Amino acid sequence: MSIPSPRGDREKLITALTPQLRRLLKIRAFEHGMDIQDAAEHAIKAWYEVPDPPEVPTDKAKTWGTFLPVGEPDRFKDECGQRGVTYVQGLAQAVTLWLEAHPSPTTPLTAQPVTRVIVANQKGGVGKTFISSGIAQALAEAGKRVLLVDYDPQGHLTSELGFEELMYEDGVETLLMHMEGTAKGDIHDLLVALDQDRFGARLHLLPASDDAFLRDVSLSKVSFSEAALERALEPVEADYDVIIIDGPPSLGLNMDTALYYVRRREGELADRSGVITPVWANKASHRAFKLLSKQMDDLCAKGRIKVDYLGLVVNAYDSRRGKLVSQNREQWERSSSPSVLAVIGDLKEGREASDGEIPLLEYAPDSEHANAMRDLAKELAV
Repeated sequence: MSIPSPRGDREKLITALTPQLRRLLKIRAFEHGMDIQDAAEHAIKAWYEVPDPPEVPTDKAKTWGTFLPVGEPDRFKDECGQRGVTYVQGLAQAVTLWLEAHPSPTTPLTAQPVTRVIVANQKGGVGKTFISSGIAQALAEAGKRVLLVDYDPQGHLTSELGFEELMYEDGVETLLMHMEGTAKGDIHDLLVALDQDRFGARLHLLPASDDAFLRDVSLSKVSFSEAALERALEPVEADYDVIIIDGPPSLGLNMDTALYYVRRREGELADRSGVITPVWANKASHRAFKLLSKQMDDLCAKGRIKVDYLGLVVNAYDSRRGKLVSQNREQWERSSSPSVLAVIGDLKEGREASDGEIPLLEYAPDSEHANAMRDLAKELAV
């Protein structure tokens, strides 16, 4: 089955790729001003011209799919058969050859919009706040300028980072007021910095406020409400490399504004901004994911926009919980779009850091949890 595309009709090739090669391909493609699908297409075409490439390690390869011109997936599979290699090995060889032929350029990629990511799932308790905060901390630790937006009316992110009192201050303008267009001050005045040395004053928070529960009702009265968050955050975008939104635990207009904000903007490369969804290895998460996907599809169709799914994170995984848990994890990992970026165990450090109102990377910098966040941060090639 082919799909229409600005680059012509395409067919999907589903195989597998190691997380390391996938990340390197994405980063290098961005550095050369290419979408990852274009880079994969070029890599496979170049592979055809190399008769006997060296074998590449493919341990821990995960399901991965890409769209190629009509007929190319079958051609690739036929060529793998003639060479006596698996599809996974063939793709790994192609990507490796392409990476070797396309080193990081000395001149950075020309301007792209600020990277915008929403960590979204209307199902509560799956780890949206944990993932949002952890990725933001890891990016700031690595030298990026990061803004964390607590877009959840419950304010868990604000509380867990030690700023709960800010949610209830009197006489202070709020994000909602800036979205409505009633604010008179500068939105920069709402931001607070995390003062830990490891973040180098590069990690800022836009706290939740107690009027956020009214957002759906208030935005229904705003003209072109889907763009309300974008209008509010536009004045701060130039100050950051990445803006991460801790999404609301609900579907509706509040979610639409956040999804619209992370849409692919004109001239922006694919899979640079978009949605990351934390899930559990259970049936309820599969149902919740379908509801969120439908809302995204409806918004894209209505607004004629494209929102990229950056991937899934299977959170709080514990195989000791039984066979069904393992089966649900395997079901997630068989998905090629969106793919699973990480499986994070049910570990104590995240809970302890939250309870102590200390950033995870400050509380337990060498923990498995902290390193998982650093790995996830690498997925955001900026």
